[in-house]
Amino acid sequence: MSRAFVKESDGADGQELPELQVSPHRNLVTPAGRRQIEANVERLQAELSSSRAADDRAAIARIQRDLRYWNERLRTAEVVAAVASDVVRFGSTVILEKKDGRCVEYRIVGEDEADPARGRISYVAPIAQLLIGASEGDSVALPEGVATVSGLR
Repeated sequence: MSRAFVKESDGADGQELPELQVSPHRNLVTPAGRRQIEANVERLQAELSSSRAADDRAAIARIQRDLRYWNERLRTAEVVAAVASDVVRFGSTVILEKKDGRCVEYRIVGEDEADPARGRISYVAPIAQLLIGASEGDSVALPEGVATVSGLR
């Protein structure tokens, strides 16, 4: 049977919640990413206390599941400090100049930090994989066309 249109349980009906999947990749994080993970754990611990006080079993189950995920991410976090480099690497901010003259800026971060709308891309994302190892002036073949690394910090 296809599960395409089957609603996953939210725990409210007493069914067990599916675990959040932990990435198989190394959990590289920036120092800010580590703080973000710690903040998620602290927030969830506070929510768990409130939910226990309210005897909200569905919320307790969801929060405990989320805490297992974030505690694992905290346990496996490998903080990578920014290092000045002339090649793109984890933590780098890269400015790409496209053929039409438009510039796009990306910062290569950990998976949990990624926010493409804000220019933060995961180091395992395909575009990050194309950029890692490039130097200023290098041309990079992107899906939408060739771009040149015009800045690096």
